Amino acid sequence: MSHYFTTPTGAENRRTIRMTFWETDWEFATADGVFSGDRLDPGTAVLLRESSPPEGATRLLDLGCGYGVLAVALALGCPDTVVDAVDVNQRALALTAANAARHGVAQRVRPVTPEAADPGARYDEIWSNPPIRVGKQALHDLLLTWLPRLAPGGMARLVVGRNLGADSLQRWLLDQGWACERTASAKGFRVFAVRRAD
Repeated sequence: MSHYFTTPTGAENRRTIRMTFWETDWEFATADGVFSGDRLDPGTAVLLRESSPPEGATRLLDLGCGYGVLAVALALGCPDTVVDAVDVNQRALALTAANAARHGVAQRVRPVTPEAADPGARYDEIWSNPPIRVGKQALHDLLLTWLPRLAPGGMARLVVGRNLGADSLQRWLLDQGWACERTASAKGFRVFAVRRAD
């Protein structure tokens, strides 16, 4: 299991990285011990390039938020929304809070552990570059926990590497009764739109 799935104990070595998406230049604080701490990871870059902020959303979820790129971007792109940013890594949550403050959306980005998230919250959309490397069963448990928290008519946007089992994950989601459409494929990644089958 990769080290960023738990809170690291080593030195933080906090730093600032720069990236461009949605025709905007961004700066994010990052550190050692978090997912893709030196750059915008390619999967998230594909998800952002192939997706736009949802119009009219009031509650969103960044599942596996890392240092908060999706959570902050969604909060800025959807001015009427609150974004729950969920991660098991406390360092990642601290960085997400710092990045939300840096971009002026700290009041609308809520960094929380899975256990601290409101179980009654219902999300218009879930955005995630899910932690495939936690293992198939753990990943399935994760998705079966959070996908049912979509609001009626809600959608999850997932990006998954083709060589990390994207196609088999799509088949599994369909077998579980979810509608799962591939909306984009680029640079070895699939972007899926997942909805309730009914």
